[in-house]
Amino acid sequence: MKEELLLNGGRVLRVKRGDITNEKVDAIVNAANSHLQHGGGVAGAIVRKGGRIIQEESNKIGYVPVGNAVVTTGGSLPARFVIHAVGPVWGEGEEDEKLKSAVFNSLKKAQELGLKSISIPAISSGIFGFPKKRCAEIIIKTIVEFFKENKNSSLKVVNCCNIDNLTNNLFLEEIKKYKNE
Repeated sequence: MKEELLLNGGRVLRVKRGDITNEKVDAIVNAANSHLQHGGGVAGAIVRKGGRIIQEESNKIGYVPVGNAVVTTGGSLPARFVIHAVGPVWGEGEEDEKLKSAVFNSLKKAQELGLKSISIPAISSGIFGFPKKRCAEIIIKTIVEFFKENKNSSLKVVNCCNIDNLTNNLFLEEIKKYKNE
């Protein structure tokens, strides 16, 4: 099941269930760790499908602080780029602000590259332990705020793409809160 929210300037925020590595967008966002070692979860799936080049480029970048985002090519993925967003581990402190920063910086990187479409997973809600409902609230709110603040952004479509029903349903609930704004 998917849901769309039309925002100012004809922009679309979409929630959909699926495999982010199959997304036909300009860039996908990777839920990365600070050392950009892509072994498991979303990161592992991205490297398995996109190829070693993604890990090799990540190794050249090195360490990335929590809340920041960096870009590599997409290798053999349908997306041309991978934006590696480093979200917080639950319990490290200031998690909400760090997650918001990771999402905002991902959107900003996409805008800097002149991209029109990206797909974002539920950053930090897997092995990093961030509560899924809270994650959905922060990610959806940050995307809506980004579009309000960046009226001239090149970004036209942002997909929130998650593979499991539970996470997808939480994002669907959250996007519905913005339907009447």
